[in-house]
Amino acid sequence: MKASEYPATSATQRDPLWHPMSRRDLLRHAAFLGGGLTIPNRLLSDSLQAAAPSKVARIAITLDLEMSRNFPEWDDTHWDYEKGNLNESAKNYAVAAGQRVRQRGGTIHYFCVGRTLEQADIAWLRGLAETGHPIGNHTYDHVNVLADEPSQLQFRFQRAPWLIEGRSPAEVIRENIRLTTAAMRERLEVDNRGFRTPGGFHTGLHGREDVQQLLLDCGFTWVSSLYPAHANSRPSERPSESVYDSIVGAQAAAQPSVYPSGLIEIPMSPISDIGAFRGGRWKLDWYLEAIRRAVSWTIDHAAVFDFLAHPSCLGVVDPDFRTIDLICDLVEQAGPKAQLVDLDQLASELR
Repeated sequence: MKASEYPATSATQRDPLWHPMSRRDLLRHAAFLGGGLTIPNRLLSDSLQAAAPSKVARIAITLDLEMSRNFPEWDDTHWDYEKGNLNESAKNYAVAAGQRVRQRGGTIHYFCVGRTLEQADIAWLRGLAETGHPIGNHTYDHVNVLADEPSQLQFRFQRAPWLIEGRSPAEVIRENIRLTTAAMRERLEVDNRGFRTPGGFHTGLHGREDVQQLLLDCGFTWVSSLYPAHANSRPSERPSESVYDSIVGAQAAAQPSVYPSGLIEIPMSPISDIGAFRGGRWKLDWYLEAIRRAVSWTIDHAAVFDFLAHPSCLGVVDPDFRTIDLICDLVEQAGPKAQLVDLDQLASELR
């Protein structure tokens, strides 16, 4: 079963956490010359300036603080309307993951859905901020920032259209971002540490200069919106070597870049937990192998890896933190060839 986080939209507006890739696309996405990045997708090369090569691999661990359809039970779909209503399990996993990575000398970059800050107790999130974990903006209602029609924004507004009556999609998106900024400042007493779009897009914000400018106007210098296309297995089928090769090959397309507008793009690195455990219905060991190969490629090429997961999903399928431990182990074993970073540090390299 393949499920989207958004109401039905055009192909470029769907959540692309599962997407087939042709052999030609795979070869193009695997292009990497002399340790320096060449943007592999023709559309991206027209709109993005690549980061300069580095001699050290930079590995970031990021968690989106939202509820996920199909977790903890496969029939759970009500989270589409309650993205920010984190349950205790998701909150506990987010906190424990942060403590675990802190002990390994790193931080987790969290992205907060603003409605989470309506909950009575947010001490858990305040504690994460106080211990040095950066927290970014993920919109208030988990809205689709590429929406051109009200029906494309979010399931909540399809059920309750009066909430956005009389406003254009662009106005709703801007307000969703502003409200999260305000909520973080008032309840958490912290400022935004970057912006991640709900869902990811195979071409990022290419061709959407309006959205780039909106984010710049809202004070953001960087965005995490690009999720490269890659192959996936059929549901519950063990990934083949070609699927693993596709995921590793897509890492070259997941490198930080700069749009002509000046907005920095820090892509999400395949494969996400949603792509693996919802799109592919994978077993944990299959997922660990994909992450091991992707991070190993990143270390070998002194590149960037931006691990994308959700406590509401990862906490169900990997309660013992095997994935996070694996990433930290690989970085530690690499010695001076790799380091744990947050997305602010990655953005500073291009600023």
